[in-house]
Amino acid sequence: MDLFDFIIVGAGSAGCVLADRLTACGRYKVLLLEAGGSDNRFWIKVPLGYGKTYDDPRVNWCYTAKSDPGLAGRAAFWPRGRVLGGSSSINAMAYVQGLPQDFDDWETAGAAGWNWQSVHETYVQLETRDRPGPDGRRSLSGSGPVHVSDVGNRMHPFSEHFLKAAAQAGWPIRDDLNGAARDGIARLHGTVRNGRRWSAADAFLRPALKRPNLHLVSEALVERVILHDGRATGVAYRARGHRVQATATREVIVSAGAVNSPQLLQLSGIGPAELLKRHGITVARNLPQVGQGLQDHLGISYQFTATEPTLNNRLGNWPGKMAAGLRYLLTRGGPLSVPINQISGFVPSTPGGSPDIQVYCNPMSYSVRPDGKPDVAPMAGFLICAQPCRPTSRGSVTIRSPDPGVAPDIRPNSLSTNEDCAMAVAAGRIAQKLAETPAIRAVTVDGPDISDMSDADLLADFRQRAGSVYHASCTCRMGPSARDSVLDSRLRVHGVAGLRVIDASSFPNVTSGNTNAPVMMLAARGAEMILRDS
Repeated sequence: MDLFDFIIVGAGSAGCVLADRLTACGRYKVLLLEAGGSDNRFWIKVPLGYGKTYDDPRVNWCYTAKSDPGLAGRAAFWPRGRVLGGSSSINAMAYVQGLPQDFDDWETAGAAGWNWQSVHETYVQLETRDRPGPDGRRSLSGSGPVHVSDVGNRMHPFSEHFLKAAAQAGWPIRDDLNGAARDGIARLHGTVRNGRRWSAADAFLRPALKRPNLHLVSEALVERVILHDGRATGVAYRARGHRVQATATREVIVSAGAVNSPQLLQLSGIGPAELLKRHGITVARNLPQVGQGLQDHLGISYQFTATEPTLNNRLGNWPGKMAAGLRYLLTRGGPLSVPINQISGFVPSTPGGSPDIQVYCNPMSYSVRPDGKPDVAPMAGFLICAQPCRPTSRGSVTIRSPDPGVAPDIRPNSLSTNEDCAMAVAAGRIAQKLAETPAIRAVTVDGPDISDMSDADLLADFRQRAGSVYHASCTCRMGPSARDSVLDSRLRVHGVAGLRVIDASSFPNVTSGNTNAPVMMLAARGAEMILRDS
């Protein structure tokens, strides 16, 4: 049996941060287990390769959520990273810290010490900012491992129309969604470095792997956390046809994500007693909230045909794809070097209110088939998307079998509150407002006629077409007690010594935007807590 100080389950956005921070002092021996394999793949490194890894089972769990009554009975495709770097290796690379009130709400929900002032300091320590200077050279600020690039000067020219439209809609134009003012529309900054994706594996894991006290095992499926007298003492996993047990003398840290972390706890006998007994699993700790509280963002997208060339003209046909690929190989430039989400921001659904809708504008029109494969239209087009920032509906993730290889049930329970239904209508109104600006009308040939849609029509359309934007969270959330949460504010599982969960599942509620940045921040703070407690 292998012996370590710490065992980390999952080499995703959180696990990579933890592996780096826990090995940096050289005092502790750390085992990092990852179910997936190497991230050394062309389409992972290419920023626009997101469309290729979106449904690739070699790097993606390719989950499907259950039929969702709130979304007209549709069963949604849920991509999750199964590769070094986790979802940071297959996401759209948008780097958005969230709104200050998100984290103040975390503290209100029982996550003491997670207010905006506290977490903002961690963000600053994590980041290196890369911006274009007036002379064309790149300007760096900060010294953190997370490389956040302003690639606005390389975005498609069509994106300027979105900024003009936002100004006409009365929304501020900002330099950075992570700046002093968080409302308004901006060119998105992303985790890109020198024309390549800069994942958590690049930022944290590769430096950590140079240390002799980190041991990485990839393609290792963890079957359960080993518990003894109410304490986590190790894990059992299988890798390359062998079953292995490893012991942790200090802690086991589960960082498998919002789907797999609650699944692993349940398989280990930690979760709702009735569920565990139904699957023949011995109840080690009855924690009813394990797998409950699932939250996600839903977005509604509208596709338009354009009067001017967009990315469709380059990437909607084989000659254009080949030319873009060749340019990228030779220069690391061109359309493949910039993430697809180019313009975004936070706007209020009511005049004078707080920002509660996130807007995305992309200089390309595309759709996603039910099997998860993206389709890019061959003619010039663009996309406007709006998503409510802070849903109140809560779903669940529960095991279907004691076999860890069987995917769990994912039940989003979308639009199950009146508040969420009202915000779905508000999202449609925001998209409508943007589409009706002179700047957008001037470049639109054809598209959905949403100008005369009633509230009932907008809600029905949202139910029929809205989809996840893949920000699953909160299934092992922090909170004040075992009655209403899974973790305390130091990310320790209630009633189980030596066990923490550190990833998006730990969020008390989903933040107002893309979740990769908050996950890395949370992991960095979690590592500090572990080291102090040790």
